[in-house]
Amino acid sequence: MPQSFRPQLSPLMVEDLVRNALLEDLGRAGDITTYATIGPEKTAHMTINGRDPGVVAGLVLAETAFRLIDPAVRFEALVKDGDRVAPGQPLARVEGTARSVLSAERVALNFLMHLSGVASYTARFADAIAHTKARVTCTRKTLPGLRAVEKYAVRLGGGSNHRYGLDDAILIKDNHIAVSGGVGPAIAAARAYAGHLVKVEVEVDSLEQMRQALEAGPDVILLDNMTSERLAEAVEINRIHHGQTPAVYAVAQARVILEASGNVTLETIRAIAETGVDYVSTSKITMAAPTMDIGLDSSLV
Repeated sequence: MPQSFRPQLSPLMVEDLVRNALLEDLGRAGDITTYATIGPEKTAHMTINGRDPGVVAGLVLAETAFRLIDPAVRFEALVKDGDRVAPGQPLARVEGTARSVLSAERVALNFLMHLSGVASYTARFADAIAHTKARVTCTRKTLPGLRAVEKYAVRLGGGSNHRYGLDDAILIKDNHIAVSGGVGPAIAAARAYAGHLVKVEVEVDSLEQMRQALEAGPDVILLDNMTSERLAEAVEINRIHHGQTPAVYAVAQARVILEASGNVTLETIRAIAETGVDYVSTSKITMAAPTMDIGLDSSLV
């Protein structure tokens, strides 16, 4: 991914997030282990090393952790967020007073390990469907307080972001449909409520519901827990509804976007994407991503 097109995080948001994590870790008395065992004159020259292959994410949060503890700590990134790295590859160098570096270490590594894990796991899903037009996208199933940075990591891994919250897009789910009286009435009410820049998506679990949705004209239809065969049928129904040839449909913008969801794993995503859907959403890339093994190797002076 070219550096100029990589996602960015707001420095204000990063600082608040990291500050709260440091306050949680340092508690009322600070790092009493480090204060008790290491004198203030000691300095540390450390290297952050990746021990797994994967995609790096979270360097800006790690750097902020050291800076907030001690602005004099020097942090030199050796790679960039979004870079793919090999096992054993150095990611950054950190130099400063040992007390400062060690007090920030755990918070810095926690962010770096978790977000690099999300980016790396997302990359595995994205790589599995790179031969299709579909993109893997995340959901609102994220760890509380970490949604923005987890979605940032998803993008670094080659994935796409779904809505960030309840306020930036309308997603009509099964309970909304049941209470509002059906697919058509729910979409009509959403269209009447939403501003012209707000997208409207509706979740359906049958092809009949999908046909009803197409008549009501949402921007996106979420095809929930359908087999690959049903998904392929849905793609064809969408194509016919918009009167497009297969070649035109593959690239056309003037049609309803189709998103597949449910039972998405590394083993199933390829078949799902090959049906012709536009997006495949899964919570696994944020909720089930293993952390990347990253350590801080030190040389105290």
